[in-house]
Amino acid sequence: MKVPALPISEWMSLDARGRAAVLARPAQQDRAGLYEAVRAILGEVRSGGDAALHSLTERFDRVGPGALEVGEAAITQAAAQLDPEDRAALEVAIATVTRFHEAQRSAPLAVETAPGVLCERLERPIDAVGLYVPAGGAPLPSTAIMLAVPARIAGCRERVLCTPPRPDGSADPAVLYVARACGVQRVFTLGGAQAIAALAFGTETVPRVDKIFGPGNAWVTAAKQLVAVDPEGAACDLPAGPSEVLIIADDGARADFIAADLLAQAEHSADAQVLLVTDSPALALRVNAELARQVPARQRAAVATAALAHGRVIVTPDLATAIDVANTYAPEHLLIQTRAPRDWLPRVSRAGSVFLGPWTPEVLGDYCSGTNHVLPTWGYARAYSGLALADFQRRMTVQQADRAGLAALGPVAVRLARLEGLEAHAEAVAVRLRAVPEAKA
Repeated sequence: MKVPALPISEWMSLDARGRAAVLARPAQQDRAGLYEAVRAILGEVRSGGDAALHSLTERFDRVGPGALEVGEAAITQAAAQLDPEDRAALEVAIATVTRFHEAQRSAPLAVETAPGVLCERLERPIDAVGLYVPAGGAPLPSTAIMLAVPARIAGCRERVLCTPPRPDGSADPAVLYVARACGVQRVFTLGGAQAIAALAFGTETVPRVDKIFGPGNAWVTAAKQLVAVDPEGAACDLPAGPSEVLIIADDGARADFIAADLLAQAEHSADAQVLLVTDSPALALRVNAELARQVPARQRAAVATAALAHGRVIVTPDLATAIDVANTYAPEHLLIQTRAPRDWLPRVSRAGSVFLGPWTPEVLGDYCSGTNHVLPTWGYARAYSGLALADFQRRMTVQQADRAGLAALGPVAVRLARLEGLEAHAEAVAVRLRAVPEAKA
């Protein structure tokens, strides 16, 4: 197998167009056509309900008609189908993710903003949530953990999970085991844009939810974006598409570690993106040599090779410039494998999740460090954050003023309302101000 060497570019020799080119994500083919096709799927499910889901599952997953919902017996039997050591590993991951997300609970906020005026902020769980667990190249029970754990901690009343069917129409037993362990009430063997449509609009069998969570391919991402802007659809968590990693390394970094980290992302899918940014040209060559050695031994070598075809190495004059490159790219995963990596952390402003030092592979975050692995991709880390407990909650404010508070602050509201030309606004306060002396009497 011929493994493509990552092309090496000197950052300082590139003009603005050249820099944009080396940082460009793999282009989505026919983006307009993709959205048109996804709109058609959403329309089919919206009008056809369960019948459309059966038809689409047969068309895209090549699975014949069967029950959309996983029965209680299958969920119960899932544990017996797993190796005891696999179950133990899943339980450890559930525990660490639970620990990190439970620590994100916040106390109610109450502030007296002016004498006699109390303002509060309260949190309430989102009532019904849909959890999408992809299985395009491989089943992802880790994603089920990352979604179901915070949904449980937040107290979401209804938790529904969709995952694509296996060739025999069943759901992956590890995903089912996690669903049961984390308190998911219902599981459906549905994948792709049709699963997002079912969760957003509801069918005879699949309940409609308020918000949809989870990563997916370009079709899933497009479906989430479309239902999120539909008045009858559902809110969505964040743009989480094809996986990506950017590694910053100096001349002391181990090439075998870096190559392994790049391959861990490359094996996700052919449109995954891997970048190495280094101040050491010699390291760049050593990493390419390691990739050539490691790729053929990997089970998903063909997928990894396709992803490496659009990977890049960028050589910078120093690590400060490397950090600037990373902030420009805004990666989903940022690995800093340098001497004293934490010293560079204050300069990092745009990344979904950061991994410091040679002993912190990105895969640790994928599974069991405790942080959430549902992260913004495609540069959305410029404005979006990774999934957290707060995403499963709504925040509402409360205010209460007594007579003295209204008497003191009311004239300000009247003045500002009249400044904006809203006399009815002003009068809603003024009528009370006139009544304050009467109440005191």
